[in-house]
Amino acid sequence: MSNNLKHDLRTPLNHIIGYCEMLLEEAGDLPQQQFVADLERIHFAGRRLLTVINDLFDPVKSLAYKADPNLVHHEIRTPLNQIIGYGEMLQEEAREHGGQALVADIEKILTAARELLRLVVENFATPEMTLGQTEKSSSTSATVFIRREDAAPATALPRSKVAVNTPGRSILVVDDDEGNRTMLARRLVRLGHQVSMAENGRRALELLSAGSFDLLLLDIQMPELNGYEVLERLKADPALCNIPVIVLSASDETERVVRCIEMGAEDYLPKPFDPVLLQARIGASLEKKRLRDREVSHLRQIEEEKQRSEDLLHIILPRDVAAELKATNAVKPRRFENVGVLFCDIVSFTAYCDRHEPEEIHTHLQALVEAFEKLVVEHGLEKIKTIGDSFMATAGLLTAAENPALNSVRCGLAMIAKAEELPPHWQIRVGVHVGPLIAGVVGRRKYQYDIWGDTVNIAARMMQAAAPGALFVTAETWAQLAAHCEGSSKGRVAVKGKGELALHQVARMRTE
Repeated sequence: MSNNLKHDLRTPLNHIIGYCEMLLEEAGDLPQQQFVADLERIHFAGRRLLTVINDLFDPVKSLAYKADPNLVHHEIRTPLNQIIGYGEMLQEEAREHGGQALVADIEKILTAARELLRLVVENFATPEMTLGQTEKSSSTSATVFIRREDAAPATALPRSKVAVNTPGRSILVVDDDEGNRTMLARRLVRLGHQVSMAENGRRALELLSAGSFDLLLLDIQMPELNGYEVLERLKADPALCNIPVIVLSASDETERVVRCIEMGAEDYLPKPFDPVLLQARIGASLEKKRLRDREVSHLRQIEEEKQRSEDLLHIILPRDVAAELKATNAVKPRRFENVGVLFCDIVSFTAYCDRHEPEEIHTHLQALVEAFEKLVVEHGLEKIKTIGDSFMATAGLLTAAENPALNSVRCGLAMIAKAEELPPHWQIRVGVHVGPLIAGVVGRRKYQYDIWGDTVNIAARMMQAAAPGALFVTAETWAQLAAHCEGSSKGRVAVKGKGELALHQVARMRTE
């Protein structure tokens, strides 16, 4: 390497270090103490660059760089990233505080840093470092592998014209270089975001698992776990895979860019990054996540509504009937030959309603119906409906029953005992009959699964004929119960629409 090149590299570097030292000497005139800390960071990065450039021209130390040309790229781009990044932030803050002289001096530092970056690209870039194509400039024949924005002044695109109106979000910055982390975090905080930092991939995954983040800004070259490994584990975890990732790396090789995007990264920016472009891409990524989160929320709401609809349908209709209705949008009416039908109602319920408040009536009726529903399930019946204070259930309709009459009577006797037990200690009448019937769904706007036929009518008449606290059945039904129940004949009783029928009262179950 020629001495002329060494001179050309050291000239802009001397400008960087010189202006920093001059501004630090005038620290008392600076508008904010934070400016001093940032200038010290720039000065430290400049000194680091000076060491690297001196090593490049040392006969012994330069061997490491010759063995690995990409090392030059990494060792120079990292401190240059910090110089340009902190310089741009300082310039923005100086404008806000009216430090025009400071703005001009920092612009000299930034101009020198960009000139140094151009020289590095011209003289040290390898084919692997390029973006896959060479672009000729009017003033140089160098292969360009940096973005055009890198060569533009920081004032070329005012921030106010490109600011993305994104509410403050939680962002995790992952970079093994403390200066890079701090600089990027500072810029994000200025944009109104909440920022956490991790020094390596392992720590990043720990923070991601423990907290909630809207965006991950990820470096590639890191100890313990590099950026690729973090991306791989992140995208394999269902709980974390939807967190958008923007890769920020000192390398802009096409192969690395493509690999990151293929692994699921949202975007890729090479260092040093343009702050306006970074802000825009962060805003775009956060907006995409907001839209994805809204979509997920809407889909979840749709599923919840669908589940509520299905649950309501299963409350209104028996499960098998509901399944048929969903599958065919209709329920075919069917005839069943041996079904037990149970009716019950509350004695003197109308008079009770006249003497009590609506809230009290509803509370007691609700408790009784819930108790009846539980007894129906326990005895293998299915509730069909309630009508006022009347309750109807069946045995052997949709669920097979060996003796539907016996199931119905057992349930009816338990219901009589439960009604007397619960406040206000109502008495109920129960009627049971067994025989053929038709079942199906009626209605369009409000579905109702119902049963029809002579068996249903006779069961209702048995309830009407029963004494308070009693369960009545027909002689035909009693024939199926006599071996299991104790009861008594009530003789022939006139039944509306049926003439005289022989009725029996079931008193209790026989002791087995």
